[in-house]
Amino acid sequence: MRARRLIPTVLATILMSATAGVITATPAVANPCGFYETGSDAFYNHCTGDGSNVVIEVEVFGPNYERCVGPGRTWLGSAGRIQGAHYTGRTC
Repeated sequence: MRARRLIPTVLATILMSATAGVITATPAVANPCGFYETGSDAFYNHCTGDGSNVVIEVEVFGPNYERCVGPGRTWLGSAGRIQGAHYTGRTC
């Protein structure tokens, strides 16, 4: 009978320990993939392992425009001017 009471307690302890390890082990991402802004600048980070160039659509006040970006971080302009950017599904 004692083992039946002990098993749920042991399982709960293991799950809580595993969850706490996952939460604390996750580092903050400095340059996330896709569009992101810092305090004053807008960037697009093309995360790829194959070296491909892709077409993104940059969203601005006025007509949007397309731009070809390579792997890694690309500065798009002032964060006050750029509203967003997304992958169009095409390579360049």
